[in-house]
Amino acid sequence: MADLLKVAVPKGRIVKHISRLFHQAGIPIPEDLDETRKFIIPAHDLGLEFIIAKPADVPTYVEYGVADIGVVGKDVLMEENRNVYELLDLGIAKCRFSVIGLPDWEPVLNPRVASKFPNVASQYFRENGQQVEVIKLNGNVELAPLIGLADRIVDLVETGNTIRENGLVEMEKIADITSRLIANRVSYRMKNEAIQQLCDRLQQVLA
Repeated sequence: MADLLKVAVPKGRIVKHISRLFHQAGIPIPEDLDETRKFIIPAHDLGLEFIIAKPADVPTYVEYGVADIGVVGKDVLMEENRNVYELLDLGIAKCRFSVIGLPDWEPVLNPRVASKFPNVASQYFRENGQQVEVIKLNGNVELAPLIGLADRIVDLVETGNTIRENGLVEMEKIADITSRLIANRVSYRMKNEAIQQLCDRLQQVLA
């Protein structure tokens, strides 16, 4: 159905926050988005269709138009730098990008920095005039300073419990992170009325 608004949403705990926000806005999306094994969930009575995706893939689906809009963390947008419109700060899934290291760390020449977000890390240090070698890791990035792989790390921090339990400290905050509503550039023109109505309803709740 060409007139459906296709919405890409990320897998994981955030789905509950998205569902609650949409319900508060009077958009009763399916309750089982976080439990289903299906990848496409119709909600045709609402004029919507949901695509369940890995968080890092949401902006890709939106950029290429297979989804008209999507919900994605600002961290992913900063790392991926996709050609999409950023419509709303939804204020959910709050955390922060931080530089993290051992408390006794001392500056060295050309330090190594490990991160799941190499583009964010590279840009941050470059803008601060620091030359670093960035190492991309896919998991347990907190391990890197403990085993001598890297001098510092750049990672997301929510409560800070994990870094404290591993003897690490936050050194610098790079940016606050929340989830954003994004849109495909063509869809924003072609389906502007439907997208704007959804934005207005969400905005009322956020306000």
